[in-house]
Amino acid sequence: MARIEGVDLPKDKQIKIGLTYIYGIGRSSAQDILEQTKIDPNTRVHELTEDQVAKLRNVIDEEYVVEGELRRQKRSDIKRLKDIGSYRGVRHRKGLPVRGQRTRTNARTRKGPKKSVQ
Repeated sequence: MARIEGVDLPKDKQIKIGLTYIYGIGRSSAQDILEQTKIDPNTRVHELTEDQVAKLRNVIDEEYVVEGELRRQKRSDIKRLKDIGSYRGVRHRKGLPVRGQRTRTNARTRKGPKKSVQ
């Protein structure tokens, strides 16, 4: 079983899909990583050699911000917006949609369940 950045990759998946289990790596990033390391994207995770896993670890460590560091970075970005009092920061603070979506209807994910008016 391959363990990269503290994440156990699912052993029966293709490596191009398995890499997306790491927070901060999507399909296109996974494809780029596999091209750099010259690993076949259709290889299953359990078929990887230790040498290939080490190559993957090195590329991800050197070129990508992933997992805990990325989460900390995003959290600090949102905190900065809140601290300076920007419009986006105020929306984060109030728990409302940040990117201009309407709130008269919908927006239930950010606002939570309906509160009836009495």
